[in-house]
Amino acid sequence: MILDIVTYPDPRLKQVSQSVGVITDEIRELAANMLETMYAAPGVGLAAPQVGKNIRMLVMDESAQEEKKHPRVLVNPVLTFLGEEVVSEQEGCLSVPMNYRADVVRKSMVHLNALNIDGSVIDEDLEGFGAIIVQHEYDHLDGILFIDKISRLRRSLYDSKVKKWLRRKNAV
Repeated sequence: MILDIVTYPDPRLKQVSQSVGVITDEIRELAANMLETMYAAPGVGLAAPQVGKNIRMLVMDESAQEEKKHPRVLVNPVLTFLGEEVVSEQEGCLSVPMNYRADVVRKSMVHLNALNIDGSVIDEDLEGFGAIIVQHEYDHLDGILFIDKISRLRRSLYDSKVKKWLRRKNAV
Protein backbone atom coordinates (compact mmCIF):
# COMPACT_ATOMS: atom_id res chain seq x y z
CA MET A 1 0.00 0.00 0.00
CA ILE A 2 1.31 3.41 -0.95
CA LEU A 3 1.50 5.69 2.10
CA ASP A 4 1.04 9.45 2.30
CA ILE A 5 4.35 11.28 2.54
CA VAL A 6 4.56 13.97 5.23
CA THR A 7 5.88 17.23 3.80
CA TYR A 8 7.64 20.28 5.16
CA PRO A 9 6.71 22.32 7.21
CA ASP A 10 4.83 19.53 9.10
CA PRO A 11 6.17 19.56 12.70
CA ARG A 12 6.33 15.74 12.80
CA LEU A 13 9.42 15.96 10.60
CA LYS A 14 11.27 17.77 13.42
CA GLN A 15 10.73 15.05 16.03
CA VAL A 16 13.47 12.67 17.14
CA SER A 17 12.34 9.10 16.45
CA GLN A 18 12.03 6.33 19.03
CA SER A 19 13.92 3.02 18.81
CA VAL A 20 12.06 -0.03 17.59
CA GLY A 21 11.80 -2.49 20.50
CA VAL A 22 10.67 -5.61 18.66
CA ILE A 23 10.39 -6.25 14.94
CA THR A 24 6.75 -7.31 14.66
CA ASP A 25 4.57 -8.21 11.67
CA GLU A 26 3.26 -4.63 11.86
CA ILE A 27 6.82 -3.29 11.49
CA ARG A 28 7.46 -5.67 8.56
CA GLU A 29 4.25 -4.50 6.86
CA LEU A 30 5.23 -0.86 7.40
CA ALA A 31 8.65 -1.56 5.84
CA ALA A 32 7.03 -3.20 2.80
CA ASN A 33 4.64 -0.26 2.41
CA MET A 34 7.51 2.21 2.78
CA LEU A 35 9.45 0.45 0.01
CA GLU A 36 6.39 0.51 -2.25
CA THR A 37 5.91 4.21 -1.47
CA MET A 38 9.59 5.01 -2.09
CA TYR A 39 9.63 3.26 -5.48
CA ALA A 40 6.34 4.90 -6.52
CA ALA A 41 7.46 8.43 -5.53
CA PRO A 42 10.10 7.74 -7.11
CA GLY A 43 12.93 7.95 -4.59
CA VAL A 44 16.00 6.13 -3.34
CA GLY A 45 15.29 6.35 0.39
CA LEU A 46 12.48 6.93 2.86
CA ALA A 47 12.52 7.22 6.64
CA ALA A 48 9.60 6.26 8.88
CA PRO A 49 9.00 9.89 10.04
CA GLN A 50 8.31 10.78 6.40
CA VAL A 51 5.22 8.56 6.52
CA GLY A 52 4.15 9.80 9.96
CA LYS A 53 5.72 7.02 12.06
CA ASN A 54 8.01 8.19 14.84
CA ILE A 55 10.31 5.14 14.82
CA ARG A 56 13.96 4.58 13.90
CA MET A 57 13.53 2.70 10.65
CA LEU A 58 14.41 3.57 7.08
CA VAL A 59 14.33 1.95 3.67
CA MET A 60 16.70 2.60 0.81
CA ASP A 61 17.80 1.32 -2.55
CA GLU A 62 20.73 2.96 -4.30
CA SER A 63 19.77 1.06 -7.46
CA ALA A 64 16.10 2.18 -7.29
CA GLN A 65 16.28 3.89 -10.68
CA GLU A 66 17.61 0.73 -12.34
CA GLU A 67 15.71 -2.34 -13.49
CA LYS A 68 17.10 -4.70 -10.83
CA LYS A 69 16.21 -3.54 -7.34
CA HIS A 70 18.25 -3.99 -4.13
CA PRO A 71 15.91 -2.84 -1.33
CA ARG A 72 17.25 -2.49 2.18
CA VAL A 73 15.40 -2.05 5.45
CA LEU A 74 17.43 -0.65 8.34
CA VAL A 75 16.00 -0.82 11.86
CA ASN A 76 17.58 1.23 14.66
CA PRO A 77 20.53 2.32 12.51
CA VAL A 78 23.59 3.87 14.11
CA LEU A 79 26.13 5.65 11.92
CA THR A 80 29.78 6.39 12.54
CA PHE A 81 30.91 9.11 10.17
CA LEU A 82 34.16 8.33 8.37
CA GLY A 83 36.00 9.54 5.32
CA GLU A 84 36.36 13.02 3.99
CA GLU A 85 33.71 15.65 3.40
CA VAL A 86 32.08 15.55 -0.01
CA VAL A 87 29.32 17.59 -1.59
CA SER A 88 26.12 15.75 -2.31
CA GLU A 89 25.14 17.71 -5.40
CA GLN A 90 21.54 18.72 -5.94
CA GLU A 91 20.22 16.62 -3.06
CA GLY A 92 16.44 16.45 -2.85
CA CYS A 93 13.84 14.94 -0.56
CA LEU A 94 10.38 13.43 -0.93
CA SER A 95 9.27 15.50 2.09
CA VAL A 96 10.54 18.81 0.72
CA PRO A 97 7.93 20.34 -1.62
CA MET A 98 8.42 21.95 -4.99
CA ASN A 99 11.25 19.56 -5.95
CA TYR A 100 13.72 21.85 -4.17
CA ARG A 101 17.35 20.75 -4.49
CA ALA A 102 20.59 21.98 -2.94
CA ASP A 103 24.20 20.95 -2.45
CA VAL A 104 24.79 19.41 0.99
CA VAL A 105 28.06 18.51 2.68
CA ARG A 106 28.17 14.84 3.71
CA LYS A 107 30.85 12.27 4.59
CA SER A 108 32.24 10.04 1.84
CA MET A 109 32.01 6.93 4.05
CA VAL A 110 29.99 5.77 7.05
CA HIS A 111 30.04 2.71 9.23
CA LEU A 112 26.53 1.31 9.59
CA ASN A 113 25.29 -0.75 12.49
CA ALA A 114 21.60 -1.75 12.31
CA LEU A 115 19.16 -4.62 12.19
CA ASN A 116 17.55 -5.86 9.00
CA ILE A 117 13.84 -6.67 8.88
CA ASP A 118 14.54 -10.24 10.06
CA GLY A 119 16.39 -8.98 13.13
CA SER A 120 19.86 -9.91 11.85
CA VAL A 121 22.72 -7.54 12.60
CA ILE A 122 24.10 -5.36 9.81
CA ASP A 123 27.66 -4.18 10.45
CA GLU A 124 29.31 -2.67 7.37
CA ASP A 125 30.93 0.33 5.76
CA LEU A 126 29.09 2.23 3.04
CA GLU A 127 30.74 4.50 0.50
CA GLY A 128 29.61 6.77 -2.30
CA PHE A 129 25.92 7.08 -3.15
CA GLY A 130 24.87 4.50 -0.53
CA ALA A 131 26.64 6.50 2.19
CA ILE A 132 24.92 9.70 1.04
CA ILE A 133 21.46 8.07 1.05
CA VAL A 134 21.84 6.55 4.50
CA GLN A 135 23.10 9.87 5.96
CA HIS A 136 20.13 11.74 4.46
CA GLU A 137 17.59 9.22 5.80
CA TYR A 138 19.37 8.93 9.16
CA ASP A 139 19.02 12.70 9.57
CA HIS A 140 15.23 12.27 9.29
CA LEU A 141 15.34 9.96 12.32
CA ASP A 142 16.86 12.84 14.30
CA GLY A 143 14.34 15.42 13.02
CA ILE A 144 16.76 16.98 10.52
CA LEU A 145 15.95 17.82 6.90
CA PHE A 146 18.58 18.50 4.28
CA ILE A 147 17.33 22.10 4.12
CA ASP A 148 18.51 22.46 7.73
CA LYS A 149 22.05 22.05 6.36
CA ILE A 150 22.02 24.84 3.77
CA SER A 151 22.90 28.51 4.29
CA ARG A 152 20.49 30.74 6.19
CA LEU A 153 19.93 32.89 3.12
CA ARG A 154 19.04 29.95 0.86
CA ARG A 155 16.80 28.52 3.59
CA SER A 156 15.04 31.85 4.07
CA LEU A 157 14.39 32.18 0.33
CA TYR A 158 13.07 28.62 0.21
CA ASP A 159 10.80 29.18 3.24
CA SER A 160 9.31 32.27 1.53
CA LYS A 161 8.55 30.24 -1.61
CA VAL A 162 6.94 27.46 0.44
CA LYS A 163 4.73 29.94 2.33
CA LYS A 164 3.51 31.46 -0.96
CA TRP A 165 2.94 27.97 -2.42
CA LEU A 166 0.95 26.89 0.66
CA ARG A 167 -1.19 30.05 0.57
CA ARG A 168 -2.05 29.43 -3.09
CA LYS A 169 -2.67 25.74 -2.44
CA ASN A 170 -4.97 26.44 0.53
CA ALA A 171 -6.84 29.16 -1.37
CA VAL A 172 -8.04 26.69 -4.00
